[in-house]
Amino acid sequence: MKDKLIKEFRNRFHKEPEHFFFCPGRVNLIGEHIDYNGGRVMPCAISLGTYLLVSKNMDKKLRFECLNFPETAVLQLQTSYSKTGKEWFNYPLGVVNELLNEGHGISGLDMLFYGDLPVAAGLSSSASIEVLTAFALNELFALDISRKNIVILAKKVENEFIGVSCGIMDQFAVAMGKREKAILLNCDTLEYEYLPFETGNYMLVIINSNKQRSLSESKYNERFTECGAALKLLKQELDVQHLCDIDPASFELNRHFVNDPVLEKRALHVVSENTRVKDAAVALQLGDLELFGKLMYLSHQSLKDLYEVSGHELDTIVDFCKAYKGCIGARMTGAGFGGCAIALVEKQRLDDFSATLSVFYKERIGYLPEIFGSAISDGVSELKL
Repeated sequence: MKDKLIKEFRNRFHKEPEHFFFCPGRVNLIGEHIDYNGGRVMPCAISLGTYLLVSKNMDKKLRFECLNFPETAVLQLQTSYSKTGKEWFNYPLGVVNELLNEGHGISGLDMLFYGDLPVAAGLSSSASIEVLTAFALNELFALDISRKNIVILAKKVENEFIGVSCGIMDQFAVAMGKREKAILLNCDTLEYEYLPFETGNYMLVIINSNKQRSLSESKYNERFTECGAALKLLKQELDVQHLCDIDPASFELNRHFVNDPVLEKRALHVVSENTRVKDAAVALQLGDLELFGKLMYLSHQSLKDLYEVSGHELDTIVDFCKAYKGCIGARMTGAGFGGCAIALVEKQRLDDFSATLSVFYKERIGYLPEIFGSAISDGVSELKL
């Protein structure tokens, strides 16, 4: 991989790369759609991600190239930039723009990106590029920006330059990830702790449904509104700030205040998923991977039946996993309506799992999924050339 990228860099820029960086993607292991309800998420960085070879130049140009996309950009270095179209290079350009806005000095750069994350699959390819660029420029120009502030900067780029109203989990996970660790993260306060996620004889497997997540943004906004409505009704009786402040027993005693079957389902998912995250944290601390796997299945069932953000493709993957002997847990991950599922599969059965699932999925859906085995990895870093 490295040799191929170096050769491409030489061919495109007619010089040697000076630095080599990598930023992973991420999955959320459990804790879906509760971050905006006062709950905690549990992401981890994965071994797939985005690579960057870069050298400074003396001609005050920003050159962006990528092996994954045909579009390139050569821009004169200036004091600010604005987004143009939907091309991939807007992500690193947004980071450059934000650093300039903050008063940091930057020279010309020749940059070659390559990613092995599937695009639009919900594995945070955009956050990976943003954090990667910010980290690389921080190193190249000795800007002395902390990792946590790189996270905040990258989220600001996504929200304001790109124009996507995302939370902070994606940027946090790819910047702060640690090998064989899950991150228990409060997205509001950025309080976090690392939990052991040593999979032993099992492997984290990522299954891309290859269904585009066309409904996710509108349904996300709809679920956000529904949760707010349920909370307002429950506040008639309960002194709480968020739905995740309510434990399951209190919810059962007071659910009649909601008096709407759809809002009750949404709130019940949030309350139960928040409890599952707490139980999952205990399971990891005890090294009980089978319990963690059972909680993954319960999480998916709740996302399917109560929150209604799954779909035929993701359900087909999880149904297969439930029946497969070497799999102890699976669930959709991300916003839903497509994207990816994750599973815990015996390492020695990975090839058989992939082949059998591919046949099962194609028979029911009509096309193949993409299946990747992944390690739980460190966050963004500089690699040796």
